[in-house]
Amino acid sequence: MGGIGVIRLCGSSRVECRTGLENIMTKVEAIIQNSKLDAVKAALQEIGVEGMTVIEVRGHGRQKGHTEVYRGREYSVDLIPKTKIEMVLADGMVEKAVQSILTSARTGKIGDGKIFLTRVDEAIRIRNDERGEGAL
Repeated sequence: MGGIGVIRLCGSSRVECRTGLENIMTKVEAIIQNSKLDAVKAALQEIGVEGMTVIEVRGHGRQKGHTEVYRGREYSVDLIPKTKIEMVLADGMVEKAVQSILTSARTGKIGDGKIFLTRVDEAIRIRNDERGEGAL
């Protein structure tokens, strides 16, 4: 059973104090431009990320799509194709992975994407019931 983490301010940085939680993991979800998938995969493999799930998705952020011209007709594209990468990592790898994604996926233009981080209390390998970070 997981405990509740307490966040306290320590100088100018936030420090999370975990009580009774040792093998905390984080789910990293990155939504990136399709053209950046190979660069992001290579950057993550370079830092030692072993597993990920890649999904083709469609959506929009603040830009709410764009207009295109096809065969002389203008039409609106409101759901833009993107790639979503999901992985669950031990907390020690999370910041390295985030920095790798930021560096390899950034173009500096609108629509570069987002990264979401979510706490994961448990991971279980179906094959042998291995639990925690070992199941990753």
